[in-house]
Amino acid sequence: MIFRGHVKNGVVHLDNGATLPEGAEVRVELAPARSKAPPAEETPSLYESLEPLIGKAEGLPADMSVNLDHYLYGTPKRE
Repeated sequence: MIFRGHVKNGVVHLDNGATLPEGAEVRVELAPARSKAPPAEETPSLYESLEPLIGKAEGLPADMSVNLDHYLYGTPKRE
């Protein structure tokens, strides 16, 4: 029979109020961690996530990538 529980302050507490007879021999096995993130093969890469935006910016200065700080914050241009 399998009982599930959690460790709290170093003591195993069984879920659902389950109890075992005093002196019962048990085997404790650590369950694999549950990940909330989808497996890597299901997670799109950064490129795949941003692909719909590639090439959408229009009318930007030709030196935008070099002088981004100038256009955002007014720092001197790096020409």
